[in-house]
Amino acid sequence: MDAVQEFRLGDGRNLILRKAVRADAAAIIENMRQIAGETDFLTFGAGEFNIPPAREEDLIEQFLQADNRLFLIAEVDGRIVGNIVFSGGSRPRVRHVGEFGVSLSRDCWGLGIGARMLRYLLDWAKAGGVIRKINLRVREDNRRAIGLYEKMGFKREGIRTRDMLVEGRFHGSISMGIEID
Repeated sequence: MDAVQEFRLGDGRNLILRKAVRADAAAIIENMRQIAGETDFLTFGAGEFNIPPAREEDLIEQFLQADNRLFLIAEVDGRIVGNIVFSGGSRPRVRHVGEFGVSLSRDCWGLGIGARMLRYLLDWAKAGGVIRKINLRVREDNRRAIGLYEKMGFKREGIRTRDMLVEGRFHGSISMGIEID
């Protein structure tokens, strides 16, 4: 599924969902650095996203060449505001299953962009015929995200204690998954 999807957001702005390309590397890095300072729910914080543009370009190319990986970006009025990065396993026994991470600029929260990115991921997995299970981890106090994942059909599968340490405080994570059949 190589489709570009376009939507009109409730606030009148235009949303485009599409696969990342090498030329997006610098804008993706800039967006991730911004997001890192806007939330404590990610696995990295402000000043911790330090991938050089050439490395990001190589990563994007690897995703474009694989049938069990997806690097999806969300653009609002031409600006990259978020992404979903999904990686399936590299060995034959686990290439059908993988995990994703999602991030979205704070100024775009509550507009339905996260749900649209997740729907794209699920549709891509179903259309591709390779991915049969999608997993995620979410901090147990991220109620909005948990609600979205459950609404999209993800099921709770377990708890990981002390999964993150933020400002001297441990946080557990909920493992969730959805079967693609």
